[in-house]
Amino acid sequence: MGVEVHGTVTEGFEPVRAAFAGNFERLGERGAAVTVYRDGQRVVDLWAGAKNVDGGAGGEGSGPEPWERGTAQLVRSATKGVAAAVPLLLHQYGELDLDAPVGHYWPEFKARGKEQVLVRHLLNHRAGLPLLDRPLTPREALDPLRGAEAVAAQAPVWEPGTDHGYHSLTYGWLLDGLVRRVTGGRGAGEWIAERIAAPLGLDFWLGLPDAETGRVGRVGPVEGSEPSGALRARPKRSVTEAYKDPASVTRRAFAAIDPFPDHNDPEFRAVPHPAANGVATADGLARFYAALIGQVDGVRLFEAATVERARAEESAGPDRVLIVGTRFGLGYMLHGSASPLLAPGSFGHPGRGGSLGFADPDTGIAFGYVTNGFRTTVTSDPRAQSLVRAVRSVVLT
Repeated sequence: MGVEVHGTVTEGFEPVRAAFAGNFERLGERGAAVTVYRDGQRVVDLWAGAKNVDGGAGGEGSGPEPWERGTAQLVRSATKGVAAAVPLLLHQYGELDLDAPVGHYWPEFKARGKEQVLVRHLLNHRAGLPLLDRPLTPREALDPLRGAEAVAAQAPVWEPGTDHGYHSLTYGWLLDGLVRRVTGGRGAGEWIAERIAAPLGLDFWLGLPDAETGRVGRVGPVEGSEPSGALRARPKRSVTEAYKDPASVTRRAFAAIDPFPDHNDPEFRAVPHPAANGVATADGLARFYAALIGQVDGVRLFEAATVERARAEESAGPDRVLIVGTRFGLGYMLHGSASPLLAPGSFGHPGRGGSLGFADPDTGIAFGYVTNGFRTTVTSDPRAQSLVRAVRSVVLT
């Protein structure tokens, strides 16, 4: 007996419902939601399964708690796509120069050979700062200012601007440290809440308020077979192999907090970390991306020039951290073999473990997918990809 899928799809988008149900039947999905907007209007809004990855409700002897329309989950690096909008909007408002040295706004950052690191290098993963020589402890990581202090004191691993590598955790501290100095002390989480989430009515939080904790499910690892049609890169050395090497840049980048906090720890979710701990519904992600490329209930975030800036290729080729070839604009991953989105002009960001949000200006599509089942995938989760292929079959064929 298959899972009961709740929600609606606009006529023509039925393949997305079929793909979503198939993720539960064939790919080990436990609980998830997917939302798609087209030209600012919601055309897919689906959810199914259990709110918590283990199926429990949290109390002894309690039964499974179902996923509801407003259920939210931790989306890990899909957070980066929302956070990236902050410096781009500050640039759009004339408050931040993308080609200025970071040290112009953040004097302490100039230490140890970082005088020539530009603002755009923080967004296109060319700053040479993907790791910390001394990883933060979980307690230090809960201090919203400690990470920024650590990256300001860190020496680059490579000459800034000459190569790229995914700044998996340091991205959040770099972005937040810069934003605080440009805005007079407001962090990225506070700025998003006031200037992005509130006007759009987004279910997205960077620094989860106590009042919203009841909506958030528990996440955890799940297993599942990869479909034969999945898009994936095949480097000579996989990111998984690189991660097993304690001396590799890959391992050290993902271990910038050692050990990484429990994803379900309310204390961890409450402290804004713009690289890794945003909490969102599928609608929250999709609605955000819809407002980047067009109006949603009268609100638009990016001007046309900012959209083009976000999706213009800034970095491409073998990634020093992820090993595979990656493509980045300013703060956003771009469509490519390692992280397939809808089409060549799409931009967005996946989250390690499964979540995905993106926009495609050429078709007017905005996409959001969240799950409570974390898999080992970094950039191309087969469940998200099955949904993307279904959307593609509707709008591009």
